This record gives sequence, structure tokens and C-alpha cells, in this order.
Amino acid sequence: MPDKFALSVIRLDDIEQEELPPPGADRPRKIIHVDMDAFYASVEQRDNPELRGKPVAVGGSQQRGVVAAASYEARKFGVRSAMPSITAKRKCPNLIFVRPRFDVYRAISQRIREIFSEYTSLIEPLSLDEAYLDVTENKKGIASATQIAEEIRAKIRAETMLTASAGVSYNKFLAKLASDHNKPDGLFVITPKMGARFVETLPVEKFHGVGPATAAKMRRLGIETGLDLRGRSMAFLQQHFGKSGPYFYWIARGVDDRPVRPDRIRKSVGAENTFSTDLHRLEDAQQALTPIIEKVWRYCESHNIRGRTVTLKVKYTDFQQITRSRTGERPVATLVELQQISHVLLDPLFPVTKGIRLLGVTLSSLEEGAPQSLPQLSLTL
Repeated sequence: MPDKFALSVIRLDDIEQEELPPPGADRPRKIIHVDMDAFYASVEQRDNPELRGKPVAVGGSQQRGVVAAASYEARKFGVRSAMPSITAKRKCPNLIFVRPRFDVYRAISQRIREIFSEYTSLIEPLSLDEAYLDVTENKKGIASATQIAEEIRAKIRAETMLTASAGVSYNKFLAKLASDHNKPDGLFVITPKMGARFVETLPVEKFHGVGPATAAKMRRLGIETGLDLRGRSMAFLQQHFGKSGPYFYWIARGVDDRPVRPDRIRKSVGAENTFSTDLHRLEDAQQALTPIIEKVWRYCESHNIRGRTVTLKVKYTDFQQITRSRTGERPVATLVELQQISHVLLDPLFPVTKGIRLLGVTLSSLEEGAPQSLPQLSLTL
């Protein structure tokens, strides 16, 4: 691993010293986005010296499944997370597949979270390997957010022997963009003076919240960069992108007022499984779905959350993927109810004309607290 951090030449001290907002405006926040570098794959390379410097994929297998994470050596060949394993192997013939060890990843993630908490209580985890931190007011009274980011990265390296990249800015949107700017093992800062200018040069697919389908739609509308996006009116963006229109309008101007939310609830809870042989019979699919449903329910029970929307994911042998969803007026109350709804979504898909290689179940429209004696959801189709 490199001995030195890759630092941007501009520090967030500039905000304190030169770029204070005009009189009457709120003082800008100081937000850090920390993102571990190829986290799962880096853990495996750390713990197994024989994997270091080699292309590694965590998850899947050479023939079935998908890549959960890829080392930077594998990424040079075009291997990416969520890529079918067979495609990844085709792109990188020397790719080494490693089974995931989520208990290890969770333990490391918890230690990293403890490092964050030495500086602030305003921590919004996005996953095991990334989080937002609001350090505008922090436990150590450090004026420079850049200094805090440097200290956090150094502590993560010293205690876990892993590297993290960090982005520092005055809002969440730009902090996340910044953390990706000097990866891996980098630190980059976007000050208020830089914000709008930085955004205007980026292709729209680089924006957090703009997925492949939205990016394709934007390109059909002649929107390819942040500058193009800024040139569209609020009414135009609302017409074409609905509720996301205002978000796109403001981020094109470097504006994002979302606070860091330490109490943030996950938007969804899901599990899926890729099978060693394709499924063709309804009975086999129902049986295969049971442990997936139970895994989702265990998470909901352990975190005291419930959801109203159940989504079934099906991927066929030719990689065609479909989803089926049902939303009830009340949260799903029991494991049995989740099983019933999942089967209601699954059963009409049979008989199948091609095998099923993957099944998944996701529960969304989440809320805290287990419902008490709620009536069952209506399963009327």
C-alpha cells in the first residue's frame, strides 16, 4: 500500500478563512464522506498474502453468481461489483474468486465506526464501507474538517491496515463526489467557491442518485454534463423526472441541504441467492425461497423494523431479470405473512419456459418498531 496519502492542494480551512457566506446566511456545514477502498477485497488481500497484487473477486463463483466486490487489480480488467461471475472471468481469466466473510467485514466496519465517533456523533452509515460525518461542531474542537479527515484516514490505516478515501465539502452531494476523486487512498476537498464549477464539468452518470436508466434518459434529452443539467428549468426537470426534478435542479448548482442523519433507516432490506443449478419447478422455487425470506425477516427482527412493500426478484438462465411487488396499507407483521406474500408474487410465474438462476426478496417502505396485533395484509391482486 502507498506510504503517503494523496491530498488535494486546497484545504477546507479556506472556508473558515476566505469563503464565509454573506451576512445573514447560515455558516456552511463541514461534511466528510469516508469510503473504504475496495473494502471486501482489500480485507481478503490483507488476511491472505498470496492474494496481494492479484485480481480478486469476492462472492460468486467461476460459473454462477455475481461479484460482490473487486480488487483494484481486477477493476483494471473491467471487473465490477454486481457483474455476473462468468462475465468477470471472461474479462479477467486470472481472476481469483473468494467466498465473502461478512462477519469479518462487519467487525472491521464497527471498529471504523468507533473511530468516527471519536470526532462526532453525527454519523450516517450508508453501508459497511462508507458513511457521512458532520464535523461542523466536533468533539475535539478541531476547526479544519480536512485535518479531521486526515486523522481518521491515518487511524483507519494504523488500526486495520486498510486504506480509506475521503471527500470533504460543505454538503453531502459534493463530499461524496470528492471522496471518489482521488481513489484509492485519497483525500479531496471541494470548497464553496469550487462547488458549482466542479459539478458543471462532470458527466451526469457520476452524480449520486443518477443511475444508468436515468443517465440514458438525460442523454436523450440532451443532458450530458452538470452544465447541461443546470441549463434546464425546474419545471422541465419536474416534468421529466417527477419528484427527483428539484434534487437534480439544485445539485447541478452545487446545492444540497440534506442533513447528516445518524438515525437514518435503511430504505430496504433484501437477500438473494444464485443457485448451482437452474430451477424449473414451482415446488423447488418455493423451497429455495424459504431461507431467503427467513434471512430478511431475521434482519427485521434484530433491528426492530418492518416494511409495507415486498418485492420478488427473479433472474433467468439467460440473465433476463424481472421484479414483482406488492404494497400493503400496513407493515408486514409476521414471517408467515412475508412468506405468503412472496409466494403470491412467485406462483403466477409458473410454469416457466426457461430456468431460474437467482431469486431474491426485498422489503421496503420501512419504518421503526414492530407492529402490535396488526391485521394481515390483503393479498388481493
